[in-house]
Amino acid sequence: MTVNIGNDWDELLKDEWTKPYYQNLRKTLINEYKNYKVYPNMYDIFNALKETSFKNTKVVILGQDPYHEEGQAHGMAFSVKKNIPIPPSLKNIYIELKNDLGLYIPNNGYLLKWAKQGVLLLNTTLTVRAHKANSHANIGWVNLTDKIISLLSNRDKSVVFLLWGSNAQSKINLIDANNNLILKAPHPSPLSAYRGFFGCKHFSKTNNFLKQIGEKPIDFQIENI
Repeated sequence: MTVNIGNDWDELLKDEWTKPYYQNLRKTLINEYKNYKVYPNMYDIFNALKETSFKNTKVVILGQDPYHEEGQAHGMAFSVKKNIPIPPSLKNIYIELKNDLGLYIPNNGYLLKWAKQGVLLLNTTLTVRAHKANSHANIGWVNLTDKIISLLSNRDKSVVFLLWGSNAQSKINLIDANNNLILKAPHPSPLSAYRGFFGCKHFSKTNNFLKQIGEKPIDFQIENI
């Protein structure tokens, strides 16, 4: 069974759905969703790709795996739905945005506005068991997300890759540094943000690069609700 994303990712990824790794992943997921609480909702798994097509992607923010508490994950890295408290890592992202671009810190963590402008909010693993971070890290998702990263890296039009933390930075060998802008920093989590995420100025660097290549910069201001 193929996945229907609804944009140009369908054509680019169509061969993946028939590969043994994905067939096995699918079987695992059917079992996991049946027997455990798994996030996000199965209909939200591919939201990042649905909201940001291949051709419209300007920036990739690479996360690790979905939030694993009730109601948080909805298929886009670092984002939560409007009525959910802002998680600590996203709070720190907002602090850096305030310091870097002078934006106000909004009262919600819903990042759909970024996705609509071409920021692909991609986790390297797309599902997780409730309360168990990284529980689905080894079930096959990385085969698919590595493919997505490679496709974007080899695109004609350059992409900005924001690699925060060691998990994201482990993907650096998939990215053509001559064709794209790679920005690295520690993860924005409270454990590591003070080791160089704060002050990295990745958001202004991203927009300066986009302007240089003739692309419209990203409006990173998430509005209050």
